[in-house]
Amino acid sequence: MRARYVWDYDISEQEFDALLAGRAAVGRLDRAWAAARLIDSAPYEEVVRRIGFGELVRHWPEWRSRVRSTSARRGLDFLAEWLPKHHPELLA
Repeated sequence: MRARYVWDYDISEQEFDALLAGRAAVGRLDRAWAAARLIDSAPYEEVVRRIGFGELVRHWPEWRSRVRSTSARRGLDFLAEWLPKHHPELLA
């Protein structure tokens, strides 16, 4: 079955999960690509559940330029700055 957020590639949900976890890469499709696709397409709660606050904050500088959604970029810019200052315990 094709991954929910990948309509333009023949990638299964399991393959997408492996890309998102950094356990696999298929050509230029890697963890950064999968994270950006998820951030652009999924609800915020799902992004946090599947990636986690710590990984989002750590990798945001790398992933930011790949995210197309202006509102998602603004929201995660705020989160990446605010969370370490106010709730660092969530980053572990």
